[in-house]
Amino acid sequence: MSAIDAETIARHGLTPAEYARIQEVLGRDPNLVELGIFSVMWSEHCSYKSSRRLLRGLPTSGPQVLQGPGENAGVVDLGSGLAAVFKMESHNHPSFIEPYQGAATGVGGILRDVFTMGARPIASLDLLRFGAPGNPRTAYLLAGVVAGIGGYGNAIGVPTVGGEIAFDESFDGNCLVNAFTVGIVKADRIFRGSAAGLGNPVIYAGARTGRDGIHGATMASASLGAGSEEKRPTVQVGDPFTEKLLLEACLTLMKSDCLVGIQDMGAAGLTSSSVEMAGRAGNGIRLDLDRVPVRETGMTPYEILLSESQERMLLVAAAGREAEVEAVFREWDLSVAVVGEVTDTGRLQAFFRGELAADLPIGPLTDGAPSYDRPAAPPRDLADRRRFDPVALPPLDLAGALLSLLSRPNIASKEWVFRQYDHQVRLGGVVGPGGDAALVRIEGGPLGLGLSADCNSRFCFLDPYEGARHAVAEACRNLACVGAEPLGLTDCLNFGSPERPEIMWELSESIRGLSDACRALAVPIVSGNVSLYNETEGRAIQPTPAVAVVGRVDDCRKTAVAWFRRPGDLVALLGRAWGGPPQLGGSERAALAGVTAGRPPPLDLELEKAVQLACRTMVRAGLLSSAHDCSDGGLLVTLAECCIMGPPSERYGARLALDPGDHRADLALFSEEPSRIVVSFGPERREEVERAAAAARAPFSTLGVVGGDALAVAGLVGLSVSRLADAWRGGLPAVLGR
Repeated sequence: MSAIDAETIARHGLTPAEYARIQEVLGRDPNLVELGIFSVMWSEHCSYKSSRRLLRGLPTSGPQVLQGPGENAGVVDLGSGLAAVFKMESHNHPSFIEPYQGAATGVGGILRDVFTMGARPIASLDLLRFGAPGNPRTAYLLAGVVAGIGGYGNAIGVPTVGGEIAFDESFDGNCLVNAFTVGIVKADRIFRGSAAGLGNPVIYAGARTGRDGIHGATMASASLGAGSEEKRPTVQVGDPFTEKLLLEACLTLMKSDCLVGIQDMGAAGLTSSSVEMAGRAGNGIRLDLDRVPVRETGMTPYEILLSESQERMLLVAAAGREAEVEAVFREWDLSVAVVGEVTDTGRLQAFFRGELAADLPIGPLTDGAPSYDRPAAPPRDLADRRRFDPVALPPLDLAGALLSLLSRPNIASKEWVFRQYDHQVRLGGVVGPGGDAALVRIEGGPLGLGLSADCNSRFCFLDPYEGARHAVAEACRNLACVGAEPLGLTDCLNFGSPERPEIMWELSESIRGLSDACRALAVPIVSGNVSLYNETEGRAIQPTPAVAVVGRVDDCRKTAVAWFRRPGDLVALLGRAWGGPPQLGGSERAALAGVTAGRPPPLDLELEKAVQLACRTMVRAGLLSSAHDCSDGGLLVTLAECCIMGPPSERYGARLALDPGDHRADLALFSEEPSRIVVSFGPERREEVERAAAAARAPFSTLGVVGGDALAVAGLVGLSVSRLADAWRGGLPAVLGR
């Protein structure tokens, strides 16, 4: 009988077959420390064992790509000797268990992924999902997560400039917290996580190691269930002030030539950082665990290797340069110690008190981890989900329906959220939270970055392929509204248990959709994350393949906002007002009637490219006062938002003419047909705007004029701007009971 029994194996998240494979690899039974190492390295969170086969088909290359997937973050070339470094990751389970620290450490982790590459972080986004607004736990989770994001980001001085938030009962038992950060680096000073150079010292730097977060990666790779709150000890505790010191120390050190490689100690802590660095270089690593700075007495090798204490880095320095590295970190009042060296053994060897605590081959822990081709099949109720006749929706008064839609938390103002974020720190924001995309100026010139995060989870529930395509298209369309040219994308794939065929089908279809849309729009995927087992007691979340896209803006002085800015401007639509029957599958209008059914609107990517090109060209030429993507709620909601999204001094009504033709007005005006942007511009610019639309082959139609104190659609609806604004601003506070 092995010293490792079946209960211990199961507690480590390993199957009997996986344990047998470990025995085969080692030619013996592992000890408990080695079992813990295999457990975290073979977890879904670290190994992607259920998704690796699918991810290989994603488009990851392009002339602008300096670093694709496989490193701490992706890198794209901005020109002028600069590059953008960015990534998005999930911290879902920790945030559900302990919302403040779960969200805060999610922000801290993604910041480290970026500055580990040598980049100074300049902006963050978040994509959040919570349960039904009426669920009493929703308000608690929302308040805690937002406070955690703001508390960490504000303290370290990296602005949270935008994001996305939505609510659905499928997230009642498993909220989503996806964090994104982008940084700027000189294109010839990118650092990578490689343990190269035999005999080079391995150096630990940052906060001391404690017992918090042990087996966090394993916890993140399992479904939640009754008693999930008992897992609080697996949630790390963050300290943004220590992270600020670590950031500055690392960037200071990177100005020298003494660093060979560097990696954040994220999921699986010292174990994953050392194993992954050795794996990339094809080398081994020897660790002396007695030298690791700890903050608690009596820590065991198991605890030291698997702790996920925050604000820690593992570095490989050039031999003989140890003193320089240590001096920098001590100057910033951080712990630092030489804890090992690079070897040619191809093994992770960890010593403790003179004894060999773990001796494992690197290959089976990294590229040799299990990879499963799991069964995939559509959900049995898919046909029922898609059975939907919009005409069967009960007719609604347009004015009442518009006010109701504006107050729905998926559409309503997110001001309560972003007012808790210091989005003005560093004074880089040109277009901040609340619009279609954020626009951040890069210090030292007019060059800027457009940033957008997006995913319609409801669309993905009804058709994961089409829903994923919509996510890419809308994120890129949002960038077009501020004049940004998409350069690269990072994704965060949030799904339920891959052991269920219907979830694997959702995952594979979503990845196929992402791939097809990114190829069509020429946007490479340069980094990402997969988060599986997002379910509680067998109930999965709506599939959410979240994306964040980074784009280049040549001149930040030429941009547009999402709201009407000048009375007398003409209002027009880029794209087709209605390309056929109203598209209400998965729409907010259908959800207002308690219906989640149908199929997402069909997406014509050639039309999408034309609309984006036209808008981007107009913004860059300084022709537009405003540009606002038409999405949730449809055209009438978009026009209302154009009246109310700006500051109080820039809230104007509009006099418009919309003809729904033979369609019911309450269906046509709330149709969520894609590839549409509402723009406004001075009358003197009309010919130039029309020429730009024609050159891009984008449909174009004039709708009316900005002015007055009401949104007036001839013969259909008339509502004051103040009533619209009150409904829109009250939606989210109502969820919180405030």
